Amino acid sequence: MDCRKCRGRATLRLDVPSGERGGGRRELSGRPAAKRDIAEAVSDAAERLQRFDRTISLRDGTLVRMRPIRADDAARLVALYDHLSRDSRYGRFFSVMQRLPPDWARFHADVDYESRLALVIESSEDPDTLIAVARYEPAGEPGVAEVAFVVQDGWQDRGLGTVLFNELLAAARLNGIRRFSAWVLADNRRMLDLIARLGEVSRRSIDQGVVELSFTARPERSSGS
Repeated sequence: MDCRKCRGRATLRLDVPSGERGGGRRELSGRPAAKRDIAEAVSDAAERLQRFDRTISLRDGTLVRMRPIRADDAARLVALYDHLSRDSRYGRFFSVMQRLPPDWARFHADVDYESRLALVIESSEDPDTLIAVARYEPAGEPGVAEVAFVVQDGWQDRGLGTVLFNELLAAARLNGIRRFSAWVLADNRRMLDLIARLGEVSRRSIDQGVVELSFTARPERSSGS
């Protein structure tokens, strides 16, 4: 899900799975060997990312669990959206929907851990509850990933966004991705400042209150810094 310009307006677009656009997974149907190759590739990518499944400590000492997203997290993504304030919903999706559509949630929870990845944060008190998610998706330009994240309102201002975004960039580097883009509301100073701290911005433009950024990650740093 990301923001795109359409006739001068900031709009919301749902990325569809590659197979729906042609040239992707769907055209492999009926080819068991190819399906096994895809499954093995996803398994290999997930294994590479095992270091992103661990407990992390926030600035105030609170312990939370970070891990790569799973397909069965779809319902948890819907629940996370339900717990976001109106401002947080609009800041992430550029729209305020009553609920996150289940098919959107299923698509965003089902990643290949390489070209598409999301890291989620679980509450230590309730492992079934997601309190934050950061993700990257193909940006439509070879070698470039679009990034976005959201943190539940009650967990903001505790350093969670910095840790999660830093880890997402590290995971992308592990997968060979080093160039990024982001679409951010011009008044979302928290996100703009975060990208400026963790990224080297090479291009910045603004239109209709939406800032488009192109950047690369700064040299990797430890999560606690």
